[in-house]
Amino acid sequence: MSKKSVIFAGLLLVVALSFGGLLIANFGNIKPIVASSQVEFKTTPPIQEANTQLKGLNDAFVEIAKSVTPTVAYIEVTSAAGTSEDSEMPKGFEHFFQMPQDMPNRGSGSGIIISSDGYIITNNHVVSGANESGIKVSLTDKREFTAKLVGTDPNTDLAVIKIEASDLPVATIGNSDNVQVGQWVVAIGNPLGLNSTVTAGIVSAIGRNIQIGSNSYAINNFIQTDAAINPGNSGGALVDINGTLVGINSAIKTTNGYYQGYGFAIPVNMAKNVAEELIKNGKVSRGYIGVTIKDVDVKEAKGLGLEKPMGVLVQDVLPNGAGADAGLKSGDVILSVDNKEVNAANELQTEIGSKHPGESVDLVIFRDGSRKNMKVTLKPREENNDVAAQNSVPRDEKSFAGTQSFEALGFTASELSGEEKSKLNLDDGVKITDVKMYSEGFDRGLRQGMIIVEADKKEVSGVSDLQSIISSKNKGDILVLKVKTADGSTRLVALEVK
Repeated sequence: MSKKSVIFAGLLLVVALSFGGLLIANFGNIKPIVASSQVEFKTTPPIQEANTQLKGLNDAFVEIAKSVTPTVAYIEVTSAAGTSEDSEMPKGFEHFFQMPQDMPNRGSGSGIIISSDGYIITNNHVVSGANESGIKVSLTDKREFTAKLVGTDPNTDLAVIKIEASDLPVATIGNSDNVQVGQWVVAIGNPLGLNSTVTAGIVSAIGRNIQIGSNSYAINNFIQTDAAINPGNSGGALVDINGTLVGINSAIKTTNGYYQGYGFAIPVNMAKNVAEELIKNGKVSRGYIGVTIKDVDVKEAKGLGLEKPMGVLVQDVLPNGAGADAGLKSGDVILSVDNKEVNAANELQTEIGSKHPGESVDLVIFRDGSRKNMKVTLKPREENNDVAAQNSVPRDEKSFAGTQSFEALGFTASELSGEEKSKLNLDDGVKITDVKMYSEGFDRGLRQGMIIVEADKKEVSGVSDLQSIISSKNKGDILVLKVKTADGSTRLVALEVK
């Protein structure tokens, strides 16, 4: 190392030692910061006087939670594997009944105490298939009971169970007929294993028909709400701002199995009637007209001569049913039941479903351009009624004409052979052999294999009859077809001539 380098290194060392000493001296003089006083947290609210309406609503929710929560029970059900009814739900709809993946034979739901001695109303799909002694009930005061099943009604998805207790808190029954779209409601139940959960929202629709289950006799007439509800809420309470029960939570509309904003509750008026009958008789005896029905749309209204879409269209009348006995016909439009207008199929189902066999109802129907009064004495449902008639027409082996394409309506039809008429127990009709995808016929529900038996209330004995009727129509006119489906039922299909 050179002499200059040694001198430079020495100078650096002197500077470093001097600077380090200075730092040590300064740090030695640093004293810890000591607060002169404790922090005073602000507790005065920025808004001294809350908005009166908001405070009232807030207080109402608090009071609802306090008064209603004790009337909602937690239900745990043990059942045999594969007994859940959720497989019958249409795609996108789910019951609230929580069935864990790792324990397929056990699920949880909710129930509402309706009597001080232990009657509880819940959903049929919560308790359906429960093992003996498999229904456990827990109350908010931590008491636990084994419940017995009193009765179920699959058509409304309601059930009643009973625990042996006394002096229980009881839910106050409201009037679901007074529920309006836009009003506040509160849902109380036990979602996702979280007992006594309270959520709020509004009624977003009433009279909603969501076609739950594969049972064609099911009564679908739901209150729709956006109150947050999830699996486990089944059988829980939907109450108004007075804390009165207006609905029994039953299903959700979802793409992932959990809350996405749409829940559905059974109106309490229906639930009350069902519960009373289940408690009294163990089952529900419900009257039936014996018809298949659908809502009336614009094209059907025009084709039938109605001034606007209204009423409920009778598609088919079952032989020997109450409707057949009273003289109802396919193509009739039921406008009212006992002076109450019905403008949707589920409204008619709800009204008739509240009646018993032997009771009579007064109908106003629309037929052939005029209104008509009709009294119908309801009959019980025939559980195993075979509506298909036996073959009684001898086979005719004669040849039959070819097919005819009706391009403006999007379908092709052909004559029925004698063998087909015999097999289907029909005297006349033509068979739909092809339906063009997304044509008028396709969009309105025509499908290959259906049999056209009438057009505009005129019998169709062959393709030429159908051709004659269709050719008499102008563009924009409505053609109403009566068709037989593969299962033997009758439908009315209204088509607009393009």
